[in-house]
Amino acid sequence: MLNDFSFASLAGQPKVKNLLARTLGSGRMPHAYLFRGPDGVGKKFAALLTAARINCAAPDDYSGCGTCSSCRKLRSGNHPDVVIVSPDKGSIKIDRVRELCRSLSFPPYESVMRVVIIEDVHAMTTEAGNSLLKTLEEPPENNLLILTAESSRELLPTIVSRCQTLMFYGLPVGECARVIGQKLPEIGPDEARLLAELAGGSPGTALTLNNKELVGRYRAVVKVVETASAVGVDGVTPVLETAAALAALKEDLPLMLGLLRMWVRDLMTEGDHIEIDIQKRRLAALDRAQRQLDRNCNRTLVSEVLLFNLQSPVAEVF
Repeated sequence: MLNDFSFASLAGQPKVKNLLARTLGSGRMPHAYLFRGPDGVGKKFAALLTAARINCAAPDDYSGCGTCSSCRKLRSGNHPDVVIVSPDKGSIKIDRVRELCRSLSFPPYESVMRVVIIEDVHAMTTEAGNSLLKTLEEPPENNLLILTAESSRELLPTIVSRCQTLMFYGLPVGECARVIGQKLPEIGPDEARLLAELAGGSPGTALTLNNKELVGRYRAVVKVVETASAVGVDGVTPVLETAAALAALKEDLPLMLGLLRMWVRDLMTEGDHIEIDIQKRRLAALDRAQRQLDRNCNRTLVSEVLLFNLQSPVAEVF
């Protein structure tokens, strides 16, 4: 679960590391944190580092030692007082939260503090969120809750107000590329930089893109979109073939749409007023495709219409 116990191993996030260093050093912890920011930038890793430091038998300034009983259990993923709650089939339901809240009424098994990490708390159902709110309003002693979320827009405002929020950000492209190069020594610096750019500075997202070979597929889509003859008869076949490949991505198709959004936004920064209007139409087509996927529309049809709209955004196909 955790191999490196030093906050120095958390890439980027200097403000987060400085604030946690001061708080952990003082011993005055809030009862709940909200770690907010994009996927893959270290929110869960920072939560685990915090859990390690709090219960470490021989911590240094603000890191766990990595060798005491508590650290060893955390390393193996078998720590009884570090609880991780993750979405199940896309959501966190009320039964899971009720079970969690009941367990918090008991003291930690063996540690000074029980640390509960709730990943993607924005995936909670409304009922689950209200159940968690009761615990946040009257937090049991010797429990620290760390919630992670991409944004606070989908959270109950009362949940946000009862947590200390720490903001996480995507890394600068150069720093992200360096991290990717360390994780993937088999790829070259140019490929690492491309992954960093496509991932918006998120090392975790970049590794996902590489593992799923989405970069190559992304390049193929862009090539088809940029082909001038695509609106003619000769261009129909590659569009249909590429649409079929997109549809085959299944659950990864929304991730591909995100990559295409970044590509379009990059084009917007380079174009004139006419070009910017074209890119806005492309963004609208991507948003429309995402809404259609959310409604479980046929992926192949959605992909075909999307590609034709990306190629010819002035004459939209619906």
